Amino acid sequence: MLIPSNLLQDKKILLGVTGSIAVYKSLELVRLFIKAGAEVKVVMSESAKKFVTPLTFETLTSKQVLDDTNESWVTDHNHIKAGEWADLMVIAPATANTIAKLANAVADTMLLQCALAYPSLKILAPSANTNMLNHPITQANLKMLAIANYEMVDTQTKELACKTKGDGAMAEPMDIFWQSARALLKEEFWADRRIIVTGGGTIEKIDDVRYLSNFSSGKMASAMAAALYCKGADVNLIATRFEDDLPKNMHTLDVQSSSEMMEYLIDSIRIAKKGKLSKPTLVRDEHIHLIQKRPYLFMAAAVSDYIPAFAQDGKLKKEVLGEKWDLSLKQNTDVLSSIDKEGITTVGFKAEMDALNAISNASNMLANKNIDAVCLNLLKDSSSFGTDTNTVDFITREKVESIPHADKLSVAFAILDYAKSL
Repeated sequence: MLIPSNLLQDKKILLGVTGSIAVYKSLELVRLFIKAGAEVKVVMSESAKKFVTPLTFETLTSKQVLDDTNESWVTDHNHIKAGEWADLMVIAPATANTIAKLANAVADTMLLQCALAYPSLKILAPSANTNMLNHPITQANLKMLAIANYEMVDTQTKELACKTKGDGAMAEPMDIFWQSARALLKEEFWADRRIIVTGGGTIEKIDDVRYLSNFSSGKMASAMAAALYCKGADVNLIATRFEDDLPKNMHTLDVQSSSEMMEYLIDSIRIAKKGKLSKPTLVRDEHIHLIQKRPYLFMAAAVSDYIPAFAQDGKLKKEVLGEKWDLSLKQNTDVLSSIDKEGITTVGFKAEMDALNAISNASNMLANKNIDAVCLNLLKDSSSFGTDTNTVDFITREKVESIPHADKLSVAFAILDYAKSL
């Protein structure tokens, strides 16, 4: 997925790195933060410097690395001012030794002093041998940190530096990036709100080797889901195709046919309406009531209008079909019209090639499908599918808002800004 260069603009990140072989991944993490527009300052433990030199980080960040040898109280180059400067602190990698010291408020290194002095949320990406990570005391330390304003990025199972395979490898830089972006971009309106996004062209079986589909890539749906994740929403992406590098801890459902999509969509709507949120909205009436934020549905999937009338098992043989094959189709169920949308704000997506009637056709969806808004995408031809950029008109019963041509993630954020008013 194309990450916009202003995604983290004006955000300041204090990155702590400790003595693990995984520190080489922190260089890529720095690159991701900076490419997204953030400023990054690095604080290193002495053991981390055995793997990567401070000069490497200074070259990438254009900022002096803070470590045990160079703290200054004449300038802002110290553990107090570094924390005051930062909007977020990330520690990646965090060794078992560092985790133990953090959990017990030990501050005998510059990095630990920064962490102890930093009062806001801290992102922690552990890296350790499987036995060290799974040790009961390490697990207890992680639980202690989880209730002390630390948020964990899950480790992964793979071959470790010690040549054994197991859990303990630090998360990939992109996964740490997404979780950090969520911490920095979370917005109260979307936070903990249950959201369903559908995407991709449905795949309708003809036989076991052939299918009927369309050119929809699912990229816009993936961008919508990623933007909602960054805003703090509880996202469920139901799609036939997914973009690479989506947030790993975002809920996704891989489907194929329109009937399968509809089945999961109905179930997801039911859960969204009835599911209990961890942080309900407070509304003051005669009494104080806890209510769930109203869920949203972004229906970006390109559902087939027609499906094979008689799907076959096995493979149809050309010797049996003959020189001409008349494939019988039947009109498909209109998923968006059929589902129960009561109690859920619904935004449809429509692709058009008729420039003269596009807005009129999209506006008709509002009444015909009983939805709250339509995102219109005017296409030139089939080459318009699968691109990394988009231009969208956000249409409601009252007005049409044009979203300029941009990368799809930026377009998704713009759609969310308009969707808040529905």
